[in-house]
Amino acid sequence: MPMARHFTVHPADPQPRLIRQAAEILRDGGVIAYPTDSSYALGCHIGDADAARRIRQIRGVGDGHYLTLVLRDLAEIGHFARLDNWQFRIIRLGTPGSYTFLLPATREVPRRLQHPKRSTVGVRVPAHPVVQALLAELSEPILSSTLILPDETEPLNDADTILEAIGSQLELVIDAGACPAAPTTVIDLSVPPGVVVRQGGGDPARLGLEVQEDA
Repeated sequence: MPMARHFTVHPADPQPRLIRQAAEILRDGGVIAYPTDSSYALGCHIGDADAARRIRQIRGVGDGHYLTLVLRDLAEIGHFARLDNWQFRIIRLGTPGSYTFLLPATREVPRRLQHPKRSTVGVRVPAHPVVQALLAELSEPILSSTLILPDETEPLNDADTILEAIGSQLELVIDAGACPAAPTTVIDLSVPPGVVVRQGGGDPARLGLEVQEDA
């Protein structure tokens, strides 16, 4: 199989021409690896079920595994998730940032993007200029997953390593240098007061939450 294309972009001021090309690759059904504020992630077009299946294959996970909607800002979250005041207060403290929030999905979210039993959806607003530029160009979310390979526990945070490991399974790697080698902190806000499901790069204390001993 052909290797993924490799775009080297400026981490703080990414080149608009390359961001436009990356958006076109996503719209055309491509699966990409891109930098975030908490390791690299895999991403595809929100409406492309086949590309979403490919992400799950690369990750080695089943249909019950959350893929996250990566969004531009706090306001966008309300289109895809139902928010009460207590949830909004917590999310506001962690947005943008290295957090993924699990929330009740709105009717706008296709069933295939929701947890099959809980009707919840994962949402996240990363604090990374490259992602923000790509989301602005797309004018819609990126369906994403942390880039953790099967049988591994740590995410990949370096473009050269990603190309070597899975370059033949991707259409593009956006290289903005090394990212933090930590996944997001996952917070389940489907029931109050909120539960830390996975401790990652985001500090739960910033949200007023405590880490459970069994989390």
